[in-house]
Amino acid sequence: MLKLQPYSSSLLALGGFVLMAMGMYFVFLRPPLLPEDLHYMDTTIQNVKEDIPGLMHWLQKVFWVMGAYIFTTGLLTVFISLTSFRTRERGTFGIVLISGISSIGLMTAVNFIIASDFRWVLLLFNLPWTIALILYRIHK
Repeated sequence: MLKLQPYSSSLLALGGFVLMAMGMYFVFLRPPLLPEDLHYMDTTIQNVKEDIPGLMHWLQKVFWVMGAYIFTTGLLTVFISLTSFRTRERGTFGIVLISGISSIGLMTAVNFIIASDFRWVLLLFNLPWTIALILYRIHK
């Protein structure tokens, strides 16, 4: 029989690495407002700078914090994938399921709600997590 457990663990680790990379993007590369943000708010960068002069600096700090949390979620996911997920500790499946839904899953759902340009990429980022959980369940 094909041994699926290491594949599920490896895919979950991949999902964790994706989150770590996303966190680094938010900390180091993401601008305070993307063109799609301005479009969603039906405003211009000039209006934002004039009407709310401190917003850009404040948002940058918010994204540093958010990025750090995303990175940390990914780091913990990698750790879990290589330890309790691999050894099938009791309760691990549920924790990984809930943490996937409440992290990358919710982020993806909100990006679909706001019609983000990145919604399909984020949906793709859900695949390693989802497939890992399916393979985990198949391998009893």
